[in-house]
Amino acid sequence: MIEAFLVMGGMGAIIGAGLAVASKVFYVYVDPTVEKIDDLLPGANCGGCGMPGCAANAEAIVAGKAAPNSCVAGTDELAQAIAEVMGISIEAKEPDIALPGCTYGVKDAVLKFTYDGLSNCQAAAMMYGGMKECQIGCIGLGSCMAACPFDAIKMGENGLPVVDEVKCTGCGTCERVCPKNIITLSSVTRRILKEYTTDDCTTPCQRACPAGINISEYIHQIAEKNYHQAIQVIKERNPFPTVIGRICPRPCETNCRRQLIDEPVAINFLKRFVADYEMKNNNRVLPFKAPETERRVAIVGGGVEGLSTAFFTARLGHSPTVFEATEDLGGLLRTAIAQYRLPHDILDWDIAGIVEMGVETQTDETLGKDFTIASLLAGDYETVFLAAGGWDSRTERLKDTAPEEAVPGTFLLIDLLKTGADNKYQLNIANNIVMAESGKLTAVAVKTCKALGAKKVTVVFKNSKQTAALDENEIKALEADGVTLIFDATITGLAGKGNNLTGITVNKNTAIKADTLILESGRLPELIFSMPKTENETETEKSKMPADKLEWIAVTSYKNPENGVSNGLLTKGDVITDFSAAIHAIGAGRRAAASIHHILYDMDIELPSHVVTQQTILQDVDHLENVKPSSRLIMPLNNINDIPNISTEVEKGFTEQMAVAEANRCLKCGLICYADQSVNIREAS
Repeated sequence: MIEAFLVMGGMGAIIGAGLAVASKVFYVYVDPTVEKIDDLLPGANCGGCGMPGCAANAEAIVAGKAAPNSCVAGTDELAQAIAEVMGISIEAKEPDIALPGCTYGVKDAVLKFTYDGLSNCQAAAMMYGGMKECQIGCIGLGSCMAACPFDAIKMGENGLPVVDEVKCTGCGTCERVCPKNIITLSSVTRRILKEYTTDDCTTPCQRACPAGINISEYIHQIAEKNYHQAIQVIKERNPFPTVIGRICPRPCETNCRRQLIDEPVAINFLKRFVADYEMKNNNRVLPFKAPETERRVAIVGGGVEGLSTAFFTARLGHSPTVFEATEDLGGLLRTAIAQYRLPHDILDWDIAGIVEMGVETQTDETLGKDFTIASLLAGDYETVFLAAGGWDSRTERLKDTAPEEAVPGTFLLIDLLKTGADNKYQLNIANNIVMAESGKLTAVAVKTCKALGAKKVTVVFKNSKQTAALDENEIKALEADGVTLIFDATITGLAGKGNNLTGITVNKNTAIKADTLILESGRLPELIFSMPKTENETETEKSKMPADKLEWIAVTSYKNPENGVSNGLLTKGDVITDFSAAIHAIGAGRRAAASIHHILYDMDIELPSHVVTQQTILQDVDHLENVKPSSRLIMPLNNINDIPNISTEVEKGFTEQMAVAEANRCLKCGLICYADQSVNIREAS
């Protein structure tokens, strides 16, 4: 008996020792912060955050791969509690909503294929390529509905998913299971930042629109007489609907598929109709905006681009202020367009709508005279965007006086040549000059700089030495004159301190000392100024930095994807004098706001590789069948004898009956499909 106890005791000791060793060998460390956050999470394990359970989400939050408010089943109080554990603060979370992006499903298909035994969209897409009639449209088997953890999706009568926006938490589960990418998460921020890709079901007119307006959707809303919803759709991408409805060159109509049968839909006249409907009823429709971030942005220039940038920046939740050098906002819209085409009260209506979005404005305030880039950054503004316009917008204001030094140490070639060797305008030409190559005027510009006291001149060429605008003898003459030439290069950034330029960046990573920069364009580039991020300096310390000691950097906003991937100043797609049309300036304003948002949050602004442009090869149609021809309705005009003054418009605008009839001419195009429908045009009077 005693021996048995001794044996058992010995075995226990051995096992205990083994377990003790095992606990050391196989011990798994659990981060106490992860444990605290895991305890706070509801334990629903719904997968709405995109993680396999709450524990995984807790680990992702601590690792910085998920936000404190990433739990879709949690409340704002939960997000705040998690943030306190992390020792950080959070901004209000903007709700994401699942958005079905297709209007064409199985029900509309003329020829239907039914696959026995398949009830899953992914399986059908993988095995058979989906419904044969429309390769892009919804398969309609309801995988998104089955996957939604919050019962927020139902399949509608037309076989397309319908989202309950109250129940939807924006978890993204439906987006992940849809094999056709026709249901995606949508929010104000996502929609503003978005460039359309080949994954999106875009229409030819939408792809042709420089602002990217969802044209087929607002025309559909007009056909249904939902005029306020139509203007809401337009303002998603265009803050000047009443203006653009009068002056747009209408590239969308050139791409309208209706012309394969008869004539394009009167897209722009329809835009004018709903914009006028809003104005005449004095019932302003404001588009959705993200929660306030309290981050202030200064925008220099109160023309179309500057006001558009402010509009989209406000919708992103930030607080923009527009500084305009003249006494009136509107830029060339106010000074260069006859009032019988664009009365000033029409322009003022759209500008008032921009202001109502939360945009502050200050007129008679000139950059370089009343304030500087550094003084704005030393104040309450985190970024400064320059949309000051070109020589054509400042000729009347400046006449024959010296231009303000808007960007420290930066001048246009025209200013340099006009000031001449005697420095008529007293430009501050310093010792180290960097010049963007200016073709045959390069040698003249270099000579002028040296006459004004420049010690070193560097010329940056976009092209190679073999393909430069200067011939070999001209290049040799510059080199013999001591000029440094850099080929195959682009100026991608500026750096400065206070009101002085200190250097430029070439090709993103080569820094060159520079006191003065000369640019060949007719306008200053669209630059975004901010303070460089440093690891050790706190935001409080930055905010207390005096303007003359403050360091800043400047980069360009991302360019129009239509011109390919390009970075830097004066590259392909940059505006050299002014925009060819206001609608292009509106598109540039949205891209500027998106770039500002990325810089504020230290996000990558590189575009996806499959962005859709006019050059993208897409499946298309070259003829239509079974569509009844119907003539485009003509804009009614005022009798010339009935026009009392120069501000009375020549065009009357569509009546409601005309607008609905013209909207019904739309083919409701998808990427490659159009719904099988009879187009009935009602008589218009």
